[in-house]
Amino acid sequence: MQKRLAAIFREDSCYKVFFLTLLITGLSYGIYKGMIDNYLAEIVSMGEFDRGVAEFFREIPGLLLVFILAVCYTLSAEAMYKIGAIIMLAGMGMLSIVTPTKVLVTMAIFIHSLGEHIQLGMKNTLSLNYAKPGKSGAALGHQNAVHQIGTLAGYLVVIGVFAAFSAHSPYRIFFGVSAAILAVSAALSMKISGSSETDDTKRRFYFRRKFTKYYMLEVFYGARKQVFFTFGPYVLILLYGANAMVISLLFAIAAISSYFFAPLVGRIIDRFGYKIVMISDTLILVIVCFFYGFSHHLFPRNVAFVICCVNYILDSIISLASMASNVYVQDISDDPDEMRATISTGVSVNHMITVLIALFGGWIWQTIGVETLFILSAVLGLCNSAYAATIKVKK
Repeated sequence: MQKRLAAIFREDSCYKVFFLTLLITGLSYGIYKGMIDNYLAEIVSMGEFDRGVAEFFREIPGLLLVFILAVCYTLSAEAMYKIGAIIMLAGMGMLSIVTPTKVLVTMAIFIHSLGEHIQLGMKNTLSLNYAKPGKSGAALGHQNAVHQIGTLAGYLVVIGVFAAFSAHSPYRIFFGVSAAILAVSAALSMKISGSSETDDTKRRFYFRRKFTKYYMLEVFYGARKQVFFTFGPYVLILLYGANAMVISLLFAIAAISSYFFAPLVGRIIDRFGYKIVMISDTLILVIVCFFYGFSHHLFPRNVAFVICCVNYILDSIISLASMASNVYVQDISDDPDEMRATISTGVSVNHMITVLIALFGGWIWQTIGVETLFILSAVLGLCNSAYAATIKVKK
């Protein structure tokens, strides 16, 4: 891995410590993600609609990100990455100590998500800035892969602990462990040096007509992603009775799959181009959505559960194709500052529709049926590919 990273990233950059923080943050996130859905269902007693409301507040920071970064435009990408680490730590610490009520838990999730989303735009920006010429897709692929390694380790921790102590369900203890791990990551992030110059004409609150298609692609992707991210695990928990160990095992398999497929997808982007990748993933997505939403009508319960698990993993793999949109931005940007500003703005554009899906997704499930959610996801995926087909690629 070290040799591969050295071949992709500039030696004069801080990619080594940056990737170490990605690994450690992934470990914390794996512990958190492996337990949070079951914690909300079993301990906080959130139903379908409540889960949607909680996810609405978790996604609000993504919508606010463009305004936050506009206010902090004088700070470098490295500085914002550090700030995000500190805020994530505060949210996880709160989650480990508050009384498990819907309001307090949702507030803690919001704070943690705020730091996570601040780091989200900066991770891609730093990876692209640190990459050698012509290695953009590979850089994003390896960034994703390293994060997945840490996340996988977190899932394995949850699997082991809940296998041994499932009767006790030590959720809050492991939220505390996750917070301690984030503290280590935050400390290491302070060693990331460098300063990306910005001025009044290069704020991260940035819109230009030439990026219109990128913004629209982010809207489509954010909507279809949200259905699986929020309600995919909840379908397995509420409809099929999956516990935290089973959910974490599923996440672990998805992480392993993403680890092996992320570099491959990155190379495919570099080899065949971002446009082909953005268009070609839709066929698989439609199949995945159909079986995830309708398996319980077509098969026995145990068979339907296995099919849904397989489809969840397939969705995690095809979601890697979203890296192509970042390479598309780099291709049409005039300079690195414009690229950074556009990617950060794209994160918030992504969340304009995401927050609506989160808020109304639970209501749609509760009143119309879970099938409608996944039909909606498939339709949005088709819209994404149709729109990507209109992109004019440079010769």
